[in-house]
Amino acid sequence: MAEPTTDRTPSSPVDVCVVGAGPAGAIVAARLAESGHDIVVLDAGPRFDPADREEQLDAHLRPGIEGLWGMGGERDAYATSGPRDYPLNAARVKGVGGSTLHWQGMVMRLHERDFEMRSRHGVGSDWPIGYDDLRPYYAEAERELGVAGAADNPFAPPREEPHPLPAFPPSHSDAIFAEACESLGLPTHSVPNARNSEPYDDATACVGYGTCKPVCPSGAKYTAERHVARAEAAGARVIDRAPVQRLAHTDDRIEAAVYATPDGREHRQAARAVVLACGGVENVRLLLLSASDAYPDGLANSSGLVGRYFMDHCFAGAGGRIDRPTRQNHVGFNTTESHALYDDTDPLPGVKLEFLNYAGPSPVIEALHADTWGDDLLDSLRDSYGTHLAVGGLVEQFPDADNRITLDRSTTDDHGNPVPEVRWSVGDRTRAAIERVNEVQVAILEELDATVDWVVGPDATGPAYHHMGTTRMGTDPSESVVAPDCRAHDLRNLWIAGSSVFPTGGAMNPTLTIAALSCRLADRLADWL
Repeated sequence: MAEPTTDRTPSSPVDVCVVGAGPAGAIVAARLAESGHDIVVLDAGPRFDPADREEQLDAHLRPGIEGLWGMGGERDAYATSGPRDYPLNAARVKGVGGSTLHWQGMVMRLHERDFEMRSRHGVGSDWPIGYDDLRPYYAEAERELGVAGAADNPFAPPREEPHPLPAFPPSHSDAIFAEACESLGLPTHSVPNARNSEPYDDATACVGYGTCKPVCPSGAKYTAERHVARAEAAGARVIDRAPVQRLAHTDDRIEAAVYATPDGREHRQAARAVVLACGGVENVRLLLLSASDAYPDGLANSSGLVGRYFMDHCFAGAGGRIDRPTRQNHVGFNTTESHALYDDTDPLPGVKLEFLNYAGPSPVIEALHADTWGDDLLDSLRDSYGTHLAVGGLVEQFPDADNRITLDRSTTDDHGNPVPEVRWSVGDRTRAAIERVNEVQVAILEELDATVDWVVGPDATGPAYHHMGTTRMGTDPSESVVAPDCRAHDLRNLWIAGSSVFPTGGAMNPTLTIAALSCRLADRLADWL
């Protein structure tokens, strides 16, 4: 962990206080600071020193060590209710860089249909902006993140320029899947990745550690630390271990972010504008914790929709073994996928097929965790390694007002605040889509004469930990929380960044859209300032 910030006292009133140093907050902070604005960023977690990444990798590989990023305990307590438990802490990080510290790094644009689901198919919701509105910002976001990709996806929406970096080549197992998919009429194509296929933005090219999730020791995979560094180079202050407790406000504006520090004190950071960028769960929690006589139901909540329409992506998958070498775990991220099931006119949710390079056990981890040695271990590794295949898929969830984030007032965190409570369920349409994609996945494996060992269907599905939809955007203040520019309807100087503003989630990994919206928000906020 990096040396702690020693001065956590507030600055004199600044132009913008950004809450959260993940990709949304860091991009907004960097762009505004580089435009000459006075910025303070507050993050609940610590800084993690990039120099420690190889040590973290070593800890990840060895038995008995879990939780490289310090999640858990009273600070990160939560509750879950409803038909399915939601393991909130399984894939989030509180710290400078946020969840990009341990994400896999796939970044694709939403399709045009994702912005128009209600108009096109009579399901879900329409966004108040369209793909064409976000298209130039997608290009900016790809440059900001350093995306490696290719124009080989016949289903992708139109684009205006090549990706900044060339795509990663297909893996060995990708080539195996391509044979079956061609026979079944399922075109495959490359995956855009926010990792360097060649040196970019002062970072090395990927060197193939294969452990992208949970840690990239080389620094080739994008993390929001890059934008934090840019923000600080342009004069912004970034204060770690400074969890915001509430937003002090008048009837129509935020006056200050009230934050705690490790010494047990509270401080007020005053600002002309505040940007919430702490994720689809913590954005909601902070708005609800800031309730007052003027806002008894929480800030920005005149619609009653703060926390509602929580969405994620559901996983569907199938895997097995094949009598030929697969080189499993040779690559730690996806290099081939298929959007062939995505833009169907059938109103079932969209599905993105993913061909998993990391199927089956890793020989390194198996060896380090084994109880046997010598020839017995070698025989075991030969039996478990090199023949596994798996195909996964992200399945869209339509917005459902009953899926929501609230406060559990019976449980408190380390500052005595109620913890977030997650209510999450999987609807009938999503269940049907999972069943449909399972059929396709099994067909692909059977085309390869593989033995199907497992299938993750609707009863076993879990979330992809893409928190979306809890402060949705719209033009009608009675049906949304923020306007199309991501400014809250109820408070004239409060802006919300990140995937919590998504009216729908599609089935594409959300980070590129988060980055595009953050670039757009920064432009709008700069004009407002």
